[in-house]
Amino acid sequence: MTIERIESTERMSRIVKHNGTIYLCGQTAGDAEWDITEQTQRCLDKIDALLEKAGSNRDKILSVTIYIRDMKDFAAMNKVWDAWVANGEKPARACVEARMARDVILVEMSVVAAQ
Repeated sequence: MTIERIESTERMSRIVKHNGTIYLCGQTAGDAEWDITEQTQRCLDKIDALLEKAGSNRDKILSVTIYIRDMKDFAAMNKVWDAWVANGEKPARACVEARMARDVILVEMSVVAAQ
């Protein structure tokens, strides 16, 4: 059983593949000028790109954990999310309010997908 680590740094790998399962590191798009809508869309764009690089796509996502800095942004984040998954298979999902590593980060997503 081989574990493949893609785009690794000293701290982490952006993609890990094992036994036909793909694990993505948490995706953020923190910029002080971007609101929750823009950050959510940019996270989802990054997820699309990483899944493609790993040989998968959004229809094969098994689960997503969404960390949101403030639940007041939950509806706006969901509006972007709902449009993104509208034509695909809906993954299992959890969304929790969390303190972020940097103040400008409003949302972070962690993804597990099938290859």
